[in-house]
Amino acid sequence: MQNQGLGSWIHRQRVKSGSKTALIFRDSSISYAELDARINRLASVLRANGVEHGSRVAFLGDNHPAFLETFFAAGSLGAVFVPLNTRLAPPEIQYALQDSGSIILVNTLALDDLAVRGARETGVELRLLVDDGSGAASAEAGSLPVQAYEDCFSTDAPFADAEVSLEDGAIILYTSGTTGRPKGALLTHANLAWNCFNVLVDYDVAGDDVALMISPLFHVASLDMGVLPNLLKGATVILETRFEPGRTLELIEKYRATFISGVPTTYQLLCEHPDWPKRDISSLRKLTCGGSAVPLRVIDAYEERGLGFSNGYGMTETAPGATALPPSRSREKAGSAGIPHFFTSVRVTRPDGAVAAAGEVGEVQISGPNVIKSYWNRPEATEESFTDGSWFRSGDMGYFDGDGFLFISDRLKDMIISGGENIYPAEVEQIISELEAVSGVAVIGIPDEKWGEVPKAIITLRDGYALDPAEVPAHLDGRVARYKIPKTVEIVPEFPRTASGKIRKADLRREHAG
Repeated sequence: MQNQGLGSWIHRQRVKSGSKTALIFRDSSISYAELDARINRLASVLRANGVEHGSRVAFLGDNHPAFLETFFAAGSLGAVFVPLNTRLAPPEIQYALQDSGSIILVNTLALDDLAVRGARETGVELRLLVDDGSGAASAEAGSLPVQAYEDCFSTDAPFADAEVSLEDGAIILYTSGTTGRPKGALLTHANLAWNCFNVLVDYDVAGDDVALMISPLFHVASLDMGVLPNLLKGATVILETRFEPGRTLELIEKYRATFISGVPTTYQLLCEHPDWPKRDISSLRKLTCGGSAVPLRVIDAYEERGLGFSNGYGMTETAPGATALPPSRSREKAGSAGIPHFFTSVRVTRPDGAVAAAGEVGEVQISGPNVIKSYWNRPEATEESFTDGSWFRSGDMGYFDGDGFLFISDRLKDMIISGGENIYPAEVEQIISELEAVSGVAVIGIPDEKWGEVPKAIITLRDGYALDPAEVPAHLDGRVARYKIPKTVEIVPEFPRTASGKIRKADLRREHAG
């Protein structure tokens, strides 16, 4: 077999687990053998429409078997998969499609209007429309050829078996840019595979696991910390279109789920739901969490049910795991991001590049086979993101305690994490600055009980101008994803600034934290 990449995984797993259930979606089951056959047929259609080694194939849709079928079909051809965040606005979708050079877009019916508007004036040559039962296709006239996704499965096809190396690109994930434009993180098959190996070692994923995936697959945490490791072991994956606490508790009980992953908000909403004490969740063995530390009150609620968290730290560029906190230490080391994953190295450095001492705050840097080698078509960004050859500069500030546990103390890049979604202020600030009345703007994260933190815009005005705060979200609406739109807007006479004139965002965060 020439394909060494992830595109061959289901084909290989078919031999071991052919009749075993691979996926469950809306109470329908797909075996490993059936999934392999669908992937092969889809790959054949993609190839007939010009997809070859190195081509980019995009997907826009909520969690659905078609997401994984497209991922593996692209991988079997040596093509690069480009999953798109469903919460983005049309201009953001358009940018990702143009920047990646995607030639095929697979999208669900529910998001057809967004797909039509986002694919305009891009290099997309064909759209495959997935009927997810949500209604009719977009009423807007689209100039691109459209084919029904299910028509791809009318004839049998052999496994593509293209020549694919572990070092070939597997997926491009767009991360919000610190300079206003998203960057495409190019993860190789090796990056994804080694992250899976870390998960297998540190979370003890087993072939009899039943993983309930309630977080969006277009985030690498859900894909590579949850779905791919479980499929690699021949486990069963349940796909939920979106997270709903009551239904999640119902599915855990119904399917005896053993594995779930999410962000602190996910777990908080579950334990605060009225059905929490009524449902049998005794099957759960693994709860993975990322994005921020889990509040003690949430830890308490789960410990009362005999459950603990594997809290972790990482980012898209590390595929995404960097560290993990064992459940047995979640209370003792509350607030910690844990210890480095088994095949990953993490260090904290001083401004001069020297390794910091225990307890000393510095920049967190990561190295290992799960770390990206480059951003898509962004050599300058790639060069700026690495130091000493292979150490990725996270931009996060933190320290190791005396026991070797990492604590994240601040975010050098000012990134906001709201309900597990990353928000880079520069992107939002750039658009707010277009308003004629605005002379200066700073977007910061402020604490929020439900989402962890939410964005707030602080604005100064030009002399002689007035601004209704409601104009700011109205100006952003349709331009950026809704979770990026500031929940509050405050107009101030001036900003605290450094001697060089830069806004002191740390001062703003302290001032507006309450």
